[in-house]
Amino acid sequence: MAQTPFHPTGPLNHQTSGIGGRLRFRPRLRVSEDHYDYDDLPAGDGILILSPEQVILSATLQAERLLRVRFTPGQSLSLSEIFPESSLAQAELALTETLELGVMRAQLLTQVLLPSEKARFLKYSVAPLYGQDRKIIGAVLVFHDDILTKSWSAWSDFGLSVAPGAVFEHLDRGLFIVNQRRTITAFNRTAQELTGFSPDEVVGRYCWEVLQGDHCKTECALKATLEDGVTRKAQEVRIKDKAGRWLNLLISTAPIRNKREAVVGGVETFQFLGLALPRREARFPIPGEVSIIGQSPPMKRLLAMLPDVARSEATVVLEGESGTGKDLFAQAIHLRSPRAPGPFVAFNCSALVETLIESELFGHVKGAFTGAISHKVGRFEMAKGGTLFLDEIGELKLELQVKLLRVLESKVFERVGSSQPIPMEARIIAATSRNLLEEVRRGRFRMDLLYRLRTVPFYLPPLRDRQEDIPLLVNHCLARLNRKYGKEVRGVDPKVLSLFQNYAWPGNIRELERVLEYALVFVKGAVITKDLLPELESPRPRPAAPAHLHRQRWDRERLIIQKALHQVRGNREAAARVLGISRSSLWRKMKVYDLL
Repeated sequence: MAQTPFHPTGPLNHQTSGIGGRLRFRPRLRVSEDHYDYDDLPAGDGILILSPEQVILSATLQAERLLRVRFTPGQSLSLSEIFPESSLAQAELALTETLELGVMRAQLLTQVLLPSEKARFLKYSVAPLYGQDRKIIGAVLVFHDDILTKSWSAWSDFGLSVAPGAVFEHLDRGLFIVNQRRTITAFNRTAQELTGFSPDEVVGRYCWEVLQGDHCKTECALKATLEDGVTRKAQEVRIKDKAGRWLNLLISTAPIRNKREAVVGGVETFQFLGLALPRREARFPIPGEVSIIGQSPPMKRLLAMLPDVARSEATVVLEGESGTGKDLFAQAIHLRSPRAPGPFVAFNCSALVETLIESELFGHVKGAFTGAISHKVGRFEMAKGGTLFLDEIGELKLELQVKLLRVLESKVFERVGSSQPIPMEARIIAATSRNLLEEVRRGRFRMDLLYRLRTVPFYLPPLRDRQEDIPLLVNHCLARLNRKYGKEVRGVDPKVLSLFQNYAWPGNIRELERVLEYALVFVKGAVITKDLLPELESPRPRPAAPAHLHRQRWDRERLIIQKALHQVRGNREAAARVLGISRSSLWRKMKVYDLL
């Protein structure tokens, strides 16, 4: 049935490749089947507009040419008429989300079956069409054929009955493709996960404009490959992700050539090596060899306090779980204090039996007890002019706590077996992995000693509360371990980093160092992968995803997912590929729709 041509009355979503300026629809042309010559099609997008009821509102001649289908305005259209079974579920999901939620989906891939039974691949996007009242009155499907999809068509299905895009999408490393002008034409899922940019945000833009690499405008490997056609491998660069963080990447580049061997584009793959330390800020400048790595809010607060505490003579108690770096903070305070030229003497109060601790701390004279065959200088005396670090202070017995309190109050001490007073000329920094207030309540630690020591309390957060710092700590540990083992490991796989950031780390930084050292013993390449790690405990549980959705969308999307799962016989990875979403997104949707 004939119908007046449709003209949009509301603003279009201008993310649809500039479609707003090209909606001049031609009258339907009668063309014979022989008219179509796919390889000689004119350039341009094919545009198809559907109503919410999937009635054809209008279509361009280029859409008919690309899809090899004649479109008649006013007729209903089933997506199965233009999409093959392998792409149908993805297209149905995209159209549903567009019409009901106003979501735009771009850079999707489908194929057209030609009479020769060869597959031709097309990119397409689905965007909402708005009326004057800002309500969604239809969907705009834009089909596009470019150098990339023609290349995929030439490759066909690799003999595997899969679209070439599926191969790129599920690589374990980021991949993007550019034309000769370095304009991005494709951006795979891993690239999206690593950088935070979606394909919609980067396709059509210059790669150097998006990634802002430190070599983009001077020594760009991809630019050099486009110019000389030479493949380049394993080059380390830094780029900025969407959040503005610097990422260390290991990249390789290769040219894309046409049938005449001319370079028409380039491809770059990259592996994530961890967050980079910004060259002028991320590392706190501490003189000497002590490095404190931290950009998380609790670490920033501690680092901000550090200079003032170091300049004072106040006693400090460093509190925190075992392995949180209390000894490093003690050294940092010493090195930034006026006592930095003096000695830094450390003593672990849990390392010796009670009868020997007093002698170790205060020293003894010859004959003070059986076995005292000579004079011994104690730790208080050794730390003269510097800092005495008393680690695990909570392990001291009450009798020794009394003697330590007396020394702190009187500023003098005596060697065991002597009555000669010796001035205490050292600053005291203590540390404990115990809750000293709880120890006081239980009668195991003196309250007066706690208040004498705890002029300035420092609480060092556990690693599980410092997720932002884990990539920085990994980089720092790997640099040290590379020197120790003579290796050149550049970073960890993104799956490893994700595991690290979701693990509870009961042993904190000390455990992280041991895990990385274990992996470094066995790694053969430049990146540590998950299979090289020792067994870790279960990661922390995550809160369940919210399940409140509109009933109509619930039913339709649930049905689409069920169809996709049925099509691939329950294989979730294959179903995610069919739907054009990640496996984790599919799992979340299945959980919401009670399909697990």
